[in-house]
Amino acid sequence: MLPTSRRRTGALLAALTALALGGLTACSAVVTTDGKGSAGEGDAGAPAVAAESPFDLTSANAEDRLRIDPIPEAVAALKASGFTPIQEGKLTVAHAAYEPPLGFLAEDDNRTLLGIEPDIAQLVADGLGLEYAPENVAWADWPLGVESGKYDAVVSNVTVTEERKDLFDFATHRNDVLAFSVQRDSDITSISEAKDVAGLKVVVGSGTNQEKILLDWFAENEKNGLPAGEPVYFDDNAAAQLALASGRVDALFGPNPTAAFAAAVSGESKVVGTLNGGFPENAQIGVTTAKGNGLIDPVAIVLNAIIADGTYAKALERWDLSDEAVTESLVNPPGLPRP
Repeated sequence: MLPTSRRRTGALLAALTALALGGLTACSAVVTTDGKGSAGEGDAGAPAVAAESPFDLTSANAEDRLRIDPIPEAVAALKASGFTPIQEGKLTVAHAAYEPPLGFLAEDDNRTLLGIEPDIAQLVADGLGLEYAPENVAWADWPLGVESGKYDAVVSNVTVTEERKDLFDFATHRNDVLAFSVQRDSDITSISEAKDVAGLKVVVGSGTNQEKILLDWFAENEKNGLPAGEPVYFDDNAAAQLALASGRVDALFGPNPTAAFAAAVSGESKVVGTLNGGFPENAQIGVTTAKGNGLIDPVAIVLNAIIADGTYAKALERWDLSDEAVTESLVNPPGLPRP
């Protein structure tokens, strides 16, 4: 956790603004209830307090990023691979500044990228002996940018899928985790299976992995003679959070990082259940590069080195995402099946 002097009293407004700009994203991540459910919980009758954020949302946060020295094995592997960075001596990494704590712009400027994704990219660049050169891009634009050689890599909550592996290589760095969140004083204490959402109004993003899971659960309830439940759609996360706070919906189902961040900052919600974003399959998030360009193996060497020495765990802890940690960075593991 960052020093108290760096906490911002206006963090809730900044958080909701960032969530509104980001929308309900299709690539998601998921964790355990214990670590995430505690953020924002308290006595049922106590008013929610959102005066301070546990995160520094200003550009000063970038100065506190963890840094490492070049990793000789990774540097040697990079040289042997024949890979040539787009910018000499630099690792050009695409990020979509869509939502905290993944990737977002500092609240005091419109240039500094913050979040776990820039933190991971900085460590990868350091380990390869390159200068980190971040680029803020629209999420939909990264595939063409990476494939065409405009960016060396993308670190932007990209889930490994079999279809994407046709064009891209992956080195995993986070588990893909989804979360159910409810009002802070809700009687709902756990959501882990279909019957737990029977009859509930649940906000979900259209066209997302989580929508498919939720609609399958509703269909299962109907088949079993239970109230199916109702999906509710909003254009952005800020509107969804307000609907939850006002009681117009019973729960939100979306990326765990967003849910955990909202709970920590607003104090008005709590996470009551998580599952993998590829449910019933296992899905992971990866650093993504162009297929076969030689970069991915050196990247995985860096990721496994920081996993082994504890730097990776500290980076996740900075953003309260420890429950999404992987124990090993895998190159092109089995991804979500083709549609």
